[in-house]
Amino acid sequence: MSDQNLSLGLYYIKANFRGDIKMIYLDNAATTYPKPDEVYEAVMDSMKHYGANPGRSGHKLALQAGRIIYETRELIAKFFNIDDPMNVVFTYNATDALNLAIKGVLNSGDHVITSSMEHNSILRPLKALEKIGVETTIVECDEDGNINLEDIEKSIRPNTKLIVTTHASNVTGTIFPIKHIGQIAKENDIIYIVDAAQTAGVYDIDVKDMNIDILVFPGHKSLLGPQGIGGLCIREGLEIRSIREGGTGSSSESLIQPDMLPDKFESGTPNTPGIAGLYAGIKYILDRGIENIRKHEQHLTEYFISELKKIEEVKIYGPCDVKKHAPVVSINIGEEDSSEIAYVLDNVYDIGVRPGIHCAPLAHKTIGTFEQGTVRFSIGPFTTKEDIDKTIEAIKQIVDEI
Repeated sequence: MSDQNLSLGLYYIKANFRGDIKMIYLDNAATTYPKPDEVYEAVMDSMKHYGANPGRSGHKLALQAGRIIYETRELIAKFFNIDDPMNVVFTYNATDALNLAIKGVLNSGDHVITSSMEHNSILRPLKALEKIGVETTIVECDEDGNINLEDIEKSIRPNTKLIVTTHASNVTGTIFPIKHIGQIAKENDIIYIVDAAQTAGVYDIDVKDMNIDILVFPGHKSLLGPQGIGGLCIREGLEIRSIREGGTGSSSESLIQPDMLPDKFESGTPNTPGIAGLYAGIKYILDRGIENIRKHEQHLTEYFISELKKIEEVKIYGPCDVKKHAPVVSINIGEEDSSEIAYVLDNVYDIGVRPGIHCAPLAHKTIGTFEQGTVRFSIGPFTTKEDIDKTIEAIKQIVDEI
């Protein structure tokens, strides 16, 4: 990009930024917004009152920073039923965690099974590993995004090392039967990684009951934390290579990366404000009740789908059954370009959604929308029925104008 174009881009951003923008926000699958006030306060409190480097010094500020990090590990361990909080590793986001998990497990000659509904945060690391001799089988899902368990079993080879799947599609909202997939993996002595980007914080996840070896989560989506924090939970005894080395504040006399968790994977200064915000987000979920949040989002999703079905020109993707459909709803209006529909929703109706391919090209090929993309609406804990009613009315008006 030229300096002139860069300047024009910055001018456009400044000219269109209105401060506290008032709009109906239905892009929670990308990032949940708004956050609970407790999250904003926790981030600011961390930066203002104990903004030191945790684990690097013994003074009071550093110890307080280290304390909130450990308390957050404990909270996450309890949330996902993990015995040892030290098996909770913090990363920049879920993509960073998936890279660590996938590249830390697989070697040349290994075989991995995944699905056609995955995000590029899974597919791109796997494609990169093919260059060193890792073999990949992508199980084709049906047009609603459902995966057939028999197809997974048929794909297993003697050298299958890993199965990695989403918990729920970020395109169709289709919920995968991860407990059953985990059982298949366990029976065949295969590692199972679950990408819980669209589910952690809304759906109950028990890594033991579901036979999950590595659970990956983002902090900034349904766990209600800020951007820039995520993590993974590693089963006790599972060996994973580190893909990053550096300062940990432990074993500083050695030139070799420490092998103990979580230091093995957490080189460099941690995102203490992000972790503090994540702690506050999970506390909010526990105080409000994850079941109450899930019921709220499921109710609005069911209502939204039922109203969309009344509009003849609207095509809805996914199972359309809230027992199998996370609060992520993708649609198209006739043959209209998804980006144009999203533009109108934003600029005419102040409704924020996400159009296009959603970093999941194979998912769109699976459901037949690779060329058109979809308009994705994703409901969050602070979405209201009034928001949905106004959105339905906006869609009806757009249909009438086409």
